[in-house]
Amino acid sequence: MTSMHGPTTISNIGVAMFTVADQDAALAFYTEKLGWEVRGDDRYGEEGDMRWVEVAPPGSTARLALNPPMGSEPGGNAIGVETADLRAEHERLSATDGVTITNPPMEMGGAPLMFSIADPDGNHIWIVERSPAA
Repeated sequence: MTSMHGPTTISNIGVAMFTVADQDAALAFYTEKLGWEVRGDDRYGEEGDMRWVEVAPPGSTARLALNPPMGSEPGGNAIGVETADLRAEHERLSATDGVTITNPPMEMGGAPLMFSIADPDGNHIWIVERSPAA
């Protein structure tokens, strides 16, 4: 059992992070194929040689950072995003060139309806149908 000293000051999951081989290619995939927005694209470091890129679905408060690998290969991460109309989103993404559906819509008894896609680096995005009460 862990010991907690006082309440947390964390109030939100704000940024998830994916490792990608090419930030420009990843940025193009998320904006041009998935229709997400650029939320940040900033240079930093002594020579401005490092770059922080963030994207998000329109209206989302959470963002996805697209980072170069730090000592390992890109890919292998996963996030879940929500939609009110999973079947329509599946149809839209299935018809989009360059988007790979990795798991078709599935019902798993008690879990929400969901399917997954992969970005070009092998990161997985699970599209989950939001319940009407959410």
